Amino acid sequence: MDKEKFDVIVIGAGPAGLTAGLYAGRAGLNTLILEKISLGGRILLTEKIENFPGVGKEILSFDLVKNMEDQIKQFSNVKILFEQVKSIDFNLKRVYLEDEYCQAQGIIIATGAKEKKIGVKGEEEFLGKGVSYCAVCDGPFYKNKDVAVIGGGDSALEEAIYLSRFCQKVKLIHRRNAFRASPALQSRLAKIPNIEIILNKAILEIKGKDKVEGVLIKDNISGKESLVDCCAVFIYVGIKPNTDFLKDSIQLDEQGFIITDETMATSQEGVFACGDCRKKTLYQIITACAEGAVAINSFTNYLLRK
Repeated sequence: MDKEKFDVIVIGAGPAGLTAGLYAGRAGLNTLILEKISLGGRILLTEKIENFPGVGKEILSFDLVKNMEDQIKQFSNVKILFEQVKSIDFNLKRVYLEDEYCQAQGIIIATGAKEKKIGVKGEEEFLGKGVSYCAVCDGPFYKNKDVAVIGGGDSALEEAIYLSRFCQKVKLIHRRNAFRASPALQSRLAKIPNIEIILNKAILEIKGKDKVEGVLIKDNISGKESLVDCCAVFIYVGIKPNTDFLKDSIQLDEQGFIITDETMATSQEGVFACGDCRKKTLYQIITACAEGAVAINSFTNYLLRK
């Protein structure tokens, strides 16, 4: 890439980054969006979106991302580049890639998050051999078979419902005595006969020989251990922000989420953050999109003050 200087560099192309790119395009800003893998981020781990305003009853995640991409492509002042960010010089506003760097007047960090691991024996050993973090990706391999889903939030219940369409039985295991998911999802779940709910159980180990054969659990009250038979385990126990590359250069909370104010401003001047990498109370597509719009609006105000 030549050393073109951009108005703003957006790091990450999930819903937050794509919305930031769209608003930057509309504002006439010379914009670079950097994405290391593919557009959409974690949204592509879910088959359908049912609560995004204005799109009807439901929309395929892939189609929603494609719509966002098509909107951005209307603007010649927005460029998308597939590269991994290695580090950032916040003083110079330089973003370093593998063999080069790009520079701007401001930076929007929208690097999202990844699924957390539960850290038990068998999780790493059976990755790709029955352990998965994406039901949409791997669920069809287990048609008419018994599988387990671990977690109690919206993602865990959504994926259990998805898997119930073609798996013989879905065993939903949660460490607490009640789910954290929305009441609407819990109501839907309760009506599906081939989902077995297993509450108040700790995961001790994912067992098997060459592939997953079951999950060893312990009752949190009695301490009794038992084996849940299954041929696959889908894990949804929270998210970890993709902020390791920031190290000690920007203010993070104890879990690594970027701390911002209501304008999406970070501890570094001219640097804003939005989406799932940011500390907040609700991690949803609609909040990520809203934050992307706010971040660009705040950046344009920052330019006016310079």
